[in-house]
Amino acid sequence: MLANLQLKNFRCFESLSVELTPGFNFFVGANGEGKTSILEAACVLLRLQSQRSATLAPLIRLGAKSFAARGTSDGHAMEFGYGALHRRLRFDEVEQRVATEYLRVARVVSFANIDIEMVRGTSEARRRYLDFLGAQIEARYRPTLRAYERALRSRNALLKSAQPRPRELAAYDAPLIEHGTALRIMRAKMVGRLAPFVSAAHAEISEAKEKIDIYFAPGNADDFAADLAQSREKETRLRQTVVGPHRDDVDLFVEGMPASIYGSEGQQRTLAVALKIAQARVLAEEGAPPLLLIDDIFGELDPVRRNSLLACLPSASQKLLTATTLDWRKNFGDATMFELRERELRSG
Repeated sequence: MLANLQLKNFRCFESLSVELTPGFNFFVGANGEGKTSILEAACVLLRLQSQRSATLAPLIRLGAKSFAARGTSDGHAMEFGYGALHRRLRFDEVEQRVATEYLRVARVVSFANIDIEMVRGTSEARRRYLDFLGAQIEARYRPTLRAYERALRSRNALLKSAQPRPRELAAYDAPLIEHGTALRIMRAKMVGRLAPFVSAAHAEISEAKEKIDIYFAPGNADDFAADLAQSREKETRLRQTVVGPHRDDVDLFVEGMPASIYGSEGQQRTLAVALKIAQARVLAEEGAPPLLLIDDIFGELDPVRRNSLLACLPSASQKLLTATTLDWRKNFGDATMFELRERELRSG
């Protein structure tokens, strides 16, 4: 579990410190008080990335040059500092040059209202969903993804130049193919592993008998090298790499129909929650149950689905939740309550 969390110049907080307990930890307050930022900080501390932002620069408090997040997770002292010109990582008081050991400690799943974009939004949201899980269950995933992204950026920069030379372009094909092939294999395996959990969670939440299907849709053919060669004319015209894992997707179906087009908002929202519960169950299979960050999603669900969702969550997981009221506290049993008022945190 995450025993405590301390922040400096993070989002709206100049400083904040909170002691957490196992089970449910509620952060209650009006909109704009910083509840979501506390959950985001927990994710940033433990996984070195935000569930809300693709980059970390927006997390620095206005007027400050850097932020710092500290905490204790499973008995390990963890510290992450980030600024425009520096990044500091400490694990058990020792400075870390690489994040490998640091990232082994904690697993995280984040629930939020914007998760519906995984169902009705672009493929980027679904790739981020896979990447967030992949980096937590496969040691090779994060370095493979970063290596592929570096090769892709360099290759695209060359394609955008005035006169890209075929020999220079070909130099990036080998790393693109090597890391892209490995990435595709890991993603396909993940989707196959997630599929039964998604179907089961959807049925448990909705009490419906709708058939849910989830398939991996790769961004290139089986022979990546051949597919890349055949796309030369198109990528020269568009001045970007047009095949590869950066175009991978996940196809979601309800009763055999694309959920993004034919699913109702209720069906889409339920499917999004089922995708996140599936993440949590895969991580629980890997070992210790993950920390669950649940950001004010219960107002979107009726009482039946709210209680069904709670029953689906790994019972041993520590849970950090945000809400604007305490009206539904009775549905959660014993819980630790924190109230946010004027950006100040008080125990309830």
